[in-house]
Amino acid sequence: MTLNDPTTSETYYHILNIKEDASFEDIRQSYRSALLQSHPDKRHKPSHLPNSGEDVDSRFTKVQTAWETLGDSTSRALYDHKLRSLRSDISVSEDVSLEDMMVEDTGDVLELCHQCRCGDYFVISCSELEEMGYELRKLDDEICLRNPDALPGCMIFPCGSCSLNIRLLVNSPGCKNNTVC
Repeated sequence: MTLNDPTTSETYYHILNIKEDASFEDIRQSYRSALLQSHPDKRHKPSHLPNSGEDVDSRFTKVQTAWETLGDSTSRALYDHKLRSLRSDISVSEDVSLEDMMVEDTGDVLELCHQCRCGDYFVISCSELEEMGYELRKLDDEICLRNPDALPGCMIFPCGSCSLNIRLLVNSPGCKNNTVC
């Protein structure tokens, strides 16, 4: 969710490929790396772009804007407040805890599932969870969802068929040891 386009899910954090709780030094290092990969002088090497379909100038501008916002503590605080505000405006059909989720274990992939009113499912895979900073692991007969920061958090994700969203609460007071059975 960039400030100019709140309908997109790409944030300045995504552009710089960092977590939202990244330190200033992490932001600076990631900016320098992204800057080198997206600089217009590197036009003859399109493979340097993470998304080869993206225009070099556009990517470079996004990286610059992300740095200008996240590199300054005041503008970063304002941006974070705006992100929280936009995220809270998303309509959710219900809040669910880990105990409300079913686990699909295909052997290769673990997924959390919750049935929607329409009959389809809300599904989130372990790789999607890892991108958000959570670990979904199978330990003996127990499935555990961990947030390395151990701070309360939530994830909003959509149904596979309809327009409904649910909010999965993680490390919240209602969650017992962050386990799913």
